[in-house]
Amino acid sequence: QVALLESGGGWVQPGGSLMLSCIVSGGTFSSYAMGWFRRSEGPERLFVATTVRNGAVSYYADSVQGRFTISRDNAKNTVYLQMNDLRPEDTAVYYCAADRSLVPGRTSYEYDYWGQGTQVTVSS
Repeated sequence: QVALLESGGGWVQPGGSLMLSCIVSGGTFSSYAMGWFRRSEGPERLFVATTVRNGAVSYYADSVQGRFTISRDNAKNTVYLQMNDLRPEDTAVYYCAADRSLVPGRTSYEYDYWGQGTQVTVSS
């Protein structure tokens, strides 16, 4: 009965910033790798970022490298996605996901639990 709830989405102008958060209830948060995915025009959720159980190592899609930062606070059962220098192509529904495996994944099929998504719109 693990549940994930994203928040922090909204409308921002190009070049602006947003921070998404995802709180996880149930299960053991510190045992999960956490990831962020997004879905834009197509049906597939595309990889954005992931971090290991203790947050020591993170990985990013090339399209967001240097602009986005994933972090986590295990005491609060929360993972964050700081998004800077946002571009119109970042517009998407962003999903938080939890993975029980030892290796952080870059495909949606590897994740076990998902949030409902939060809309991010970047436009002028």
